[in-house]
Amino acid sequence: MDSETGTHGTLKEIYLAGGCFWGTEKYLSLVKGIVDTEVGYANGLTANPSYEDVCYRDTGHVEAVKVVYDPNVVSLDFILKLYYDVIDPLAKNRQGNDVGSQYRTGIYYNDEHDRATILRSLVELQKLHDKPVAIEVLPLQNYVIAEDYHQNYLDKNPSGYCHIHADKFAKAKLARDDRPKYKPKSKEVLKEVLTERQYDVTQNNATEPPFDNEYFSTFDEGIYVDVTTGEPLFVSTDKFESGCGWPSFSKPIDSESVRELVDATHGMSRVEVRSKGGDAHLGHVFTDGPRASGGLRYCINSASLRFVPKANMEEEGYGHLLALVK
Repeated sequence: MDSETGTHGTLKEIYLAGGCFWGTEKYLSLVKGIVDTEVGYANGLTANPSYEDVCYRDTGHVEAVKVVYDPNVVSLDFILKLYYDVIDPLAKNRQGNDVGSQYRTGIYYNDEHDRATILRSLVELQKLHDKPVAIEVLPLQNYVIAEDYHQNYLDKNPSGYCHIHADKFAKAKLARDDRPKYKPKSKEVLKEVLTERQYDVTQNNATEPPFDNEYFSTFDEGIYVDVTTGEPLFVSTDKFESGCGWPSFSKPIDSESVRELVDATHGMSRVEVRSKGGDAHLGHVFTDGPRASGGLRYCINSASLRFVPKANMEEEGYGHLLALVK
């Protein structure tokens, strides 16, 4: 994603509301992989509110932090886990000593692909609590940057008010995203370990024949990983019969595991899907998928995938994804 437009590129952005934005910004700015932060007002009823409007005129805005991060260093899922660590996820319109709708908790996104990651993260958070989690999840709307004196407030005022304890800041400085790193293999290695079809599809952007490939009619429980690196890409829960002759999925497991690029070859305008870690060609994404699942159809070559049955996921190191297989 582009950090300014929300389209595909190197950096990505997410907007997090967790009470007074002074402390939340400082906390998130300390995390390795977060390259920029900014405080502002989000998801209210007016386009350009001031601090006074938000606090005293009930515009409906929330104090939020714009987080720009490098997904090659830190994942959205990891950032959200750190965010949950400094909020009371059950509190409504209150964090610390601050009370009011402007202090509600929320996650706001520009990229629709991030929604699945956010919702999956909240499902895991909810498992830790008996009462309902009160974090709202919405597309970003009516965001405006806050006044200059609010930016990097705790850097300018080290003894200023903060609802986050000092030990959390120390933890943020040390936090490292320890997710597996999936790196591309050399062409020489891939020629030795892949079949001719797998190599041609993943490295030369070839397309296998419809209805004549390994997984187009497979609906067993499990996940599908990048055949070149083992990076988890799709889950059987999101697989559906599209009639096209290739495996079809409504979404990837994690929006950060794939890249989507404009493909103008063969006299058509399409969106190519590639794996993020291995840079392998996977297939294309179309907008004719089931509406109930978001309307997308990830049409993927079987030759670019390896299926890991649910019974083998723990043994192969994918146990953390078992909750996705329903």
